[in-house]
Amino acid sequence: MSDAVVIGSGPNGLVGANLLADAGWEVTVLEEEPSPGGAVRSAELIEPGFVNDLFSAFYPFAAASPHIAGLELERWGLRWAVSRGVVAHPTRDGSCPLLSMDLDETAASLDEFAAGDGDAWRALFELWLRIGPDALGAFFAPFPPVRPVARLVRKLGPRELARLARFTLLPMRRLGEEHFSGAGGPRLLAGNALHADVAPEAPPSGVYGWILCSLGQQFGYPVPEGGAGELTAALARRLVARGGRLVCERRATRIEIAGGRARAVVTEEGERFPVGRAVLADVGAPQLYLELVGREALPARLVEDLSRFQYDNSTVKVDWTLGGPIPWAAPDARRAGTVHVAEGMDALTRHAAEMACKLIPERPYLVMGQYAHFEPKRSPSGTGTAWAYTHVPQEIRGDARGELTGRWDERETAAFADRVEEEVEALAPGFRSLIRGRHVLTPPGLEAADRNLVRGAVNGGTAQLHQQAVWRPVANLGRPETPIEGLFLASASAHPGGGVHGGPGANAAAAALAAARPAQALDRVVGHVSRSLQR
Repeated sequence: MSDAVVIGSGPNGLVGANLLADAGWEVTVLEEEPSPGGAVRSAELIEPGFVNDLFSAFYPFAAASPHIAGLELERWGLRWAVSRGVVAHPTRDGSCPLLSMDLDETAASLDEFAAGDGDAWRALFELWLRIGPDALGAFFAPFPPVRPVARLVRKLGPRELARLARFTLLPMRRLGEEHFSGAGGPRLLAGNALHADVAPEAPPSGVYGWILCSLGQQFGYPVPEGGAGELTAALARRLVARGGRLVCERRATRIEIAGGRARAVVTEEGERFPVGRAVLADVGAPQLYLELVGREALPARLVEDLSRFQYDNSTVKVDWTLGGPIPWAAPDARRAGTVHVAEGMDALTRHAAEMACKLIPERPYLVMGQYAHFEPKRSPSGTGTAWAYTHVPQEIRGDARGELTGRWDERETAAFADRVEEEVEALAPGFRSLIRGRHVLTPPGLEAADRNLVRGAVNGGTAQLHQQAVWRPVANLGRPETPIEGLFLASASAHPGGGVHGGPGANAAAAALAAARPAQALDRVVGHVSRSLQR
């Protein structure tokens, strides 16, 4: 019997498993795929000698995460690579703001759009340096984040705290208007904000963009040397060295419950893994509650709340092998690790509006990654790999261009990939002639590759305000505890949500450890309140 069974070997599951193993628990991780990693994997996807990241690719939150840092994964073989040019956002008029790890260079880039915008960027980054550690502490901690918030209150005082609260609720468009005169700063912020499924006119898109840009300014957008899978490999090596067990090709289909407590995990083959202390589930909230546990074991209020659970937008990802670096017309785009492709703020608003109308966007906004200039070992000399992802609606009613239906058959997949390449070609003439091969993952393909990516949702649930913090995944104080004793939600469906930072897994592990120590009265009381609210 294991002290803990962890369902799923994504980064949250592996972080939680490592922390429990560090506490001396016997831990077994069950993974249904042949190899661990969830959405953090890489492979020679298209042709030999070219490494592509299968899903996620760059990790600013991992660089800032105390949960990742505390594991000291560099001791287990992880090495980070980072591009000094972090994010570029070129447009067809030839302009291109650049977020660089050199603050002076970022400021100079924005001053080209409007004098004084460089100083405005410096002021926003100074705010980050002042409150960022406490803000991240509140973000990564389980709810309620009493200590980080208390530090912020002492540091800022009531009046400045009220200004900060307003700032965090600003929509991206308004934040850009208040702080910048030119288009460069808002373009960088808005492009980063739309990494999540929040429109430029909706809160809290402004703070999302500001946080990602601040992380980029401070840490860059690091990637594991050799591919995303190297992060997973380091987590797995560390777990095994700590005595943990990783069992692949075991799909969990049921959590056995007796006396109101999780007692075992049962696999598709009927294999039973008994549990002494805790089950950590690195799976989406609907899968955990409605499939692995079952409605009959749940309070009626929780089942009702889950009917309103909202996934984030679906994703389409295109990977390429290339005959050389992407020939961006804007020089600054050639030296950025990440490139945003959209014709400014208005184009991002149109993209979001088409998504809201359940239309496949006519001109999709792209987040692109390229490696040749800062991690050349991913492909043979003189070549390169690159990727782009974009969002499409979960439920598709039509196509803003009138060509596609959302069936994602072979013809529609190829046509949409062509649409993606058209957007890149307009900013990098000659791009298409460099393509050696491509691979396209549509929403059905993403879910087939990883069951947690439901209809192509990669964030574990929407990042919109109504499903964050105390409302994630439902109104339950934002805690990992569930109505079943010994069962903890450890996926991105739990606070603090999506992104590779290990927060949900670490919080679930902390809750499991606290539940096993009767002296931890406060955590047990909060967990009880959380379960009561779900009823």
